[in-house]
Amino acid sequence: MTRVKRGVLKTKTRRNLLKQVKGYRFGRSTKEANAMDAMMHAGAHAFAHRRDKKGNMRRLFNVKINAALRPEGFSYSKFIGVLKKKGIEVDRKIMADLAENNPETFKRMVASVK
Repeated sequence: MTRVKRGVLKTKTRRNLLKQVKGYRFGRSTKEANAMDAMMHAGAHAFAHRRDKKGNMRRLFNVKINAALRPEGFSYSKFIGVLKKKGIEVDRKIMADLAENNPETFKRMVASVK
Protein backbone atom coordinates (compact mmCIF):
# COMPACT_ATOMS: atom_id res chain seq x y z
CA MET A 1 0.00 0.00 0.00
CA THR A 2 1.26 3.46 -0.82
CA ARG A 3 2.12 5.97 1.82
CA VAL A 4 -0.24 8.91 2.29
CA LYS A 5 1.03 12.12 3.84
CA ARG A 6 -1.83 14.07 5.40
CA GLY A 7 -0.16 17.44 5.96
CA VAL A 8 -2.35 19.40 3.55
CA LEU A 9 -5.63 17.90 4.76
CA LYS A 10 -4.70 18.28 8.40
CA THR A 11 -3.78 21.92 7.87
CA LYS A 12 -7.03 22.56 5.99
CA THR A 13 -9.09 20.99 8.81
CA ARG A 14 -7.23 23.07 11.40
CA ARG A 15 -7.65 26.27 9.37
CA ASN A 16 -11.40 25.70 8.98
CA LEU A 17 -11.81 24.97 12.68
CA LEU A 18 -9.89 28.08 13.74
CA LYS A 19 -11.89 30.16 11.25
CA GLN A 20 -15.09 29.04 12.99
CA VAL A 21 -13.84 30.01 16.47
CA LYS A 22 -12.53 33.41 15.42
CA GLY A 23 -13.49 35.90 18.11
CA TYR A 24 -13.59 33.38 20.95
CA ARG A 25 -11.56 34.39 24.00
CA PHE A 26 -8.27 33.04 25.32
CA GLY A 27 -6.90 29.76 23.96
CA ARG A 28 -10.23 28.76 22.44
CA SER A 29 -9.48 30.86 19.37
CA THR A 30 -5.88 29.70 18.82
CA LYS A 31 -5.38 26.18 20.21
CA GLU A 32 -6.79 23.31 18.23
CA ALA A 33 -7.94 21.12 21.14
CA ASN A 34 -9.58 24.02 22.99
CA ALA A 35 -11.15 25.24 19.77
CA MET A 36 -12.66 21.83 19.03
CA ASP A 37 -14.08 21.65 22.56
CA ALA A 38 -15.50 25.17 22.24
CA MET A 39 -17.14 24.31 18.90
CA MET A 40 -18.74 21.16 20.31
CA HIS A 41 -20.21 23.09 23.25
CA ALA A 42 -21.33 25.95 21.02
CA GLY A 43 -23.07 23.51 18.70
CA ALA A 44 -24.90 21.83 21.57
CA HIS A 45 -26.10 25.15 22.98
CA ALA A 46 -27.12 26.41 19.55
CA PHE A 47 -29.21 23.28 19.00
CA ALA A 48 -30.96 23.60 22.36
CA HIS A 49 -31.46 27.35 22.14
CA ARG A 50 -33.04 27.19 18.68
CA ARG A 51 -35.84 25.31 20.39
CA ASP A 52 -35.91 27.68 23.39
CA LYS A 53 -36.24 30.64 21.02
CA LYS A 54 -39.57 29.30 19.73
CA GLY A 55 -41.00 29.30 23.26
CA ASN A 56 -39.59 32.76 23.96
CA MET A 57 -41.21 34.14 20.83
CA ARG A 58 -44.55 32.58 21.73
CA ARG A 59 -44.40 34.21 25.18
CA LEU A 60 -43.63 37.55 23.53
CA PHE A 61 -46.62 37.14 21.20
CA ASN A 62 -48.86 36.43 24.22
CA VAL A 63 -47.64 39.59 25.98
CA LYS A 64 -48.27 41.74 22.90
CA ILE A 65 -51.78 40.33 22.43
CA ASN A 66 -52.61 40.76 26.12
CA ALA A 67 -51.37 44.37 26.08
CA ALA A 68 -53.64 45.16 23.12
CA LEU A 69 -56.63 43.37 24.69
CA ARG A 70 -56.57 45.10 28.09
CA PRO A 71 -58.02 48.43 26.83
CA GLU A 72 -60.79 46.41 25.09
CA GLY A 73 -61.82 44.87 28.41
CA PHE A 74 -60.53 41.37 27.66
CA SER A 75 -57.81 39.28 29.20
CA TYR A 76 -55.57 37.10 27.06
CA SER A 77 -56.85 33.80 28.45
CA LYS A 78 -60.54 34.70 28.07
CA PHE A 79 -59.94 35.96 24.53
CA ILE A 80 -58.17 32.75 23.46
CA GLY A 81 -60.95 30.68 25.06
CA VAL A 82 -63.64 32.57 23.13
CA LEU A 83 -61.66 32.24 19.88
CA LYS A 84 -61.46 28.47 20.35
CA LYS A 85 -65.19 28.19 21.10
CA LYS A 86 -66.09 30.19 18.00
CA GLY A 87 -63.69 28.13 15.88
CA ILE A 88 -61.57 31.08 14.76
CA GLU A 89 -58.09 29.82 13.94
CA VAL A 90 -55.56 32.65 13.78
CA ASP A 91 -52.12 31.94 15.11
CA ARG A 92 -50.59 34.06 17.85
CA LYS A 93 -47.81 35.38 15.63
CA ILE A 94 -50.33 36.96 13.24
CA MET A 95 -52.47 38.32 16.11
CA ALA A 96 -49.40 39.86 17.79
CA ASP A 97 -48.40 41.50 14.52
CA LEU A 98 -51.92 42.87 14.03
CA ALA A 99 -52.02 44.15 17.61
CA GLU A 100 -48.71 45.95 17.18
CA ASN A 101 -48.87 47.25 13.60
CA ASN A 102 -52.60 47.36 12.70
CA PRO A 103 -54.52 48.16 15.89
CA GLU A 104 -57.73 49.02 13.98
CA THR A 105 -57.81 45.59 12.35
CA PHE A 106 -57.13 43.95 15.70
CA LYS A 107 -59.98 45.94 17.31
CA ARG A 108 -62.35 44.72 14.57
CA MET A 109 -61.24 41.18 15.28
CA VAL A 110 -61.92 41.65 19.01
CA ALA A 111 -65.31 43.21 18.22
CA SER A 112 -66.28 40.20 16.11
CA VAL A 113 -65.49 37.94 19.09
CA LYS A 114 -67.47 40.03 21.60
